[in-house]
Order: sequence, then structure tokens, then C-alpha cells
Amino acid sequence: MKNTIIINGETLTLEEIIQVAVYGTTVEIHENAIKKIKKSRTIVENIVKEGKVVYGITTGFGKFSDVNISNDECKTLQKNLILSHSCGFGDMLSKEITRSIMLLRINALCKGFSGISLETLNTLLLMLNKGVHPCIPEKGSLGASGDLAPLSHMVLPMMGEGVAEYEGNIYDGKEAMKMANIEAIELTYKEGLALINGTQVMTGVGAIALKQAIDLVKLSDIAGALTLEALRGIKDAFDLRIHEVRPHKGQIDTAKNILSLVEGSTSITRQGELRVQDAYTLRCIPQIHGAIKDSINHVKEKIKIEVNSVTDNPIVLENGDIISGGNFHGEPMALPFDFLAIAVSEMGNVSERRLERLINYQLNDLPAFLTPNGGLNSGFMITQYAAAALVSENKVLSHPASVDSIPSSANQEDHVSMGTIAARKALEVIQNTRRVLATEILAACQAIDFRENIELGKGTKIAYKTVRNHIEFIKEDKLMYNELEKCTDLLKNGELLKAVEEKINFNL
Repeated sequence: MKNTIIINGETLTLEEIIQVAVYGTTVEIHENAIKKIKKSRTIVENIVKEGKVVYGITTGFGKFSDVNISNDECKTLQKNLILSHSCGFGDMLSKEITRSIMLLRINALCKGFSGISLETLNTLLLMLNKGVHPCIPEKGSLGASGDLAPLSHMVLPMMGEGVAEYEGNIYDGKEAMKMANIEAIELTYKEGLALINGTQVMTGVGAIALKQAIDLVKLSDIAGALTLEALRGIKDAFDLRIHEVRPHKGQIDTAKNILSLVEGSTSITRQGELRVQDAYTLRCIPQIHGAIKDSINHVKEKIKIEVNSVTDNPIVLENGDIISGGNFHGEPMALPFDFLAIAVSEMGNVSERRLERLINYQLNDLPAFLTPNGGLNSGFMITQYAAAALVSENKVLSHPASVDSIPSSANQEDHVSMGTIAARKALEVIQNTRRVLATEILAACQAIDFRENIELGKGTKIAYKTVRNHIEFIKEDKLMYNELEKCTDLLKNGELLKAVEEKINFNL
């Protein structure tokens, strides 16, 4: 892991975002980006000196774009913009998401097309590096004209306003800045607009969601392989020859992953040994998981573009032209984030159905609900109820936010993306699906313990041992919530995936 990440607005990666957002890696601005920032600022200052009428610099915003603002009022204009736009509602975004948002906004401004001063940008950079995290309500963005409301909450502490988290405690913005020895600023020409007119909240949430989805789809292969072991699944369905004649990358990658995970297993069977075919949720793991992988990779490509793009308005071009366009509109990310929610929802759907095959004695040769003493004990019976509730909730959350639009700003902004809602929904679907996968994995390990004299595969053996290092075989009913929490933590903290990845090179 890098000690410092140098950003230039061009090359920021998902891995670097996670390093800064989750692990607190410090950030510096590349010297070439500094030159671009200064040049762009000079253009804005010259416009003000010449008295030109330019949207957002010497005019009001939105429907008030036809109202000219005098030089004396420009500072008040920018301050009022932030104060009036800070209309968020709901729980505060997590520290990791907030850091992701701050980093993405800094990176976008590093491209040098926004007219912000280097001093103002350095203030936000200092906040990120010193851990002053603005408290940003999760709700209130339409995802067009940028994430105006939440980004305004990000800016408040820069001005000595609002609320911020610092060293684990919540303070008013002025106090947090003082404690971190960062001087609050007074915004000038275009700076307020440059800070809030962009897609960094939806993309910041989406980047965190994407990283979790990437880990989760690998874990779904592990879960599927464990269930195959427990149910003595048929290996032939993963023969690469049948996947190469339908060459979707995700499908082929999944087949390779499963074959690697179960390599050396004595539990896995061949077609005709016990049965001719497995049910779809086993036999079609490559097709189902593969489509999810392809969807996730599509979202990754879109995020890669967006995090290194100019998304505010107006855009200050290098030749001095200032063009008012629509790069703030979140539609390019709203659709992918809706797609991400749908893809991960499917991951939960197939996992819950495999869970049913593990605990339903009518569908296998195992004890009912995986308990040695059924009747007195319910075993894993209600784990499937809870998983079914989560996948049902995911279906509601997977209704696309991007198909809705409510006009705003007196119908000037007459189509909006709802992209931030899409990103937040995707993250919630991921959290639900993680619990479903944890339930399948725990049930599969329980089922494996009923098999005698078997050798698990190269990867499934490690997964099984990792679970058993923390959770014992459940002989009698106990507080199942605690056992599920332990297994969920193994997925969330990365321990299970890390252990398996030391032996298995996942294709994705």
C-alpha cells in the first residue's frame, strides 16, 4: 500500500480511492495539476476584471442565471449558494464514503477546468489528510446539476460552518477546523459552484459499493463451491469446453474459479454417478455468476471514466472560453448504479435458492434443516426465512431510481438522474446480499460436517477451515443471530476471502 497518493485528475483508480477512503492514505496534488488550476483561476479573475456576464461567476444560479451580480456581491453570492443549498436530510454518510467524496472532488478540480483557487482546493485537501470529515446527510440529491445539497454540506466546514467529525468526535465546523489547525476560508468568484456542481457523491458512494461488490462476487463463487461440495454436485457442468462455445468472459471466469476451488475434492461427482443433472442454481453457477461479473466490470469501467472527469459547470477551457453545458448530469452513472443493484440482487437470489437446497430434506440426502436432532431443534430452518426476507427486500430496492425524474428550479432543470439514490440503493442491496451469502456459507459448512470420509477441494477446504476457526458445528439450537453475525464478519472484514485468495487466483 502506498504511503502517499499523488493525484492529477487523470489517473485515479478504484484501488487508490479505497486506500484513501478506507485506510486513510494521504494525498498530494501533482505539480502539473497545480499549473492547470492556477491557469484556470487566472481566466476567471480576468473575466471578473473585464466585467463579463458569465453564468455562475457574475450571475445567479439555476433559474436566476439571468440575474447579474456585481463584483462587490460575488463573495456573498458564493457563500449564500452553499448556505441555501445545504438542505440534506437523514443519516450521515459514513466516514469512508465522505472521504471518497472529498477525494473525488479534489481530483476533478485538479483537471483545471473549474476556476477554483489553489488556496481553496488546498483547504479541502488538508481536511482530507488531517481527518476533518464534514457530516453529510445521505438524502437530498437529485443527481443533476450535480450533487448540490450533499456537496454543500461538504463545503460548510471549509467556511467554518456546519458540522464535522474529527478524531472520532462530532464538532461544529469552526471548532473542528480549529482543532485540526486548518484556517477556514472565504469563497470567492465561482468557487462555491466549483465545489458543489458535480457527481462526486453518487460516484463516491458507488465506488465504495463497487469495491464491496467485487469482493462479494468472489465470495459468491466460494459459497457456490461449498454448496456443491455439500450436495455432491456434478463437476461436468463446469467443463471449460462448454463455456468456450458461449464465450461470455464472466461465464468462463466463473467456471475456472469453481474448478479451482473444488480441485482435488472427493465429494464432487461426475454426471451419471449419483444423478444426471443438478438443479439450475448449481449447474448454472457460471452463467448466473458470470453475468453478474460482467455487469460489475461494466460499472467499474464507467466509474473509471467518471472519477477522472470534469463534472461541474460552467467549464473553463484552456483558451479562455467558458461554456455552460451539462457535465454535472448524473445519468451516465445513474444507469450503471441501478445495474449494479440489479446484478448484486441476483447474487442474493441464487444464493438463497442454494440455501434452500441445503436445508430442505426433500431436495437432498441430509438431515432436515441440518440439525442432528430435528423436532426438538429447528436448526437452520429460520435462516432461510431471514434470507428470503432480504432477497425480497432487494427486489424492491432494485427498482431503478433512474427511470424517475422530478423537474426542479422552476422547470429549468427539467430532467434529473436520481443517480445518488441509485448508488445508495446499490450499497444497501450489497449489505443484504452479504448476509445471504454468509448464511449459505454457514449452512454449507454445517452440511459438509454430515459427510463422512471426504476430502474437500483446494479452495473449499480453506474456506471451510476459516469458518470453523470461528464457528463450531451447531449440534443444538443456540442464538443463531450470533453465529450468522460471526460469519457475516468473516465476509465483511475480508478474512475469508483473503485466506482463499492465498491459494486461488480468482478470475474476474
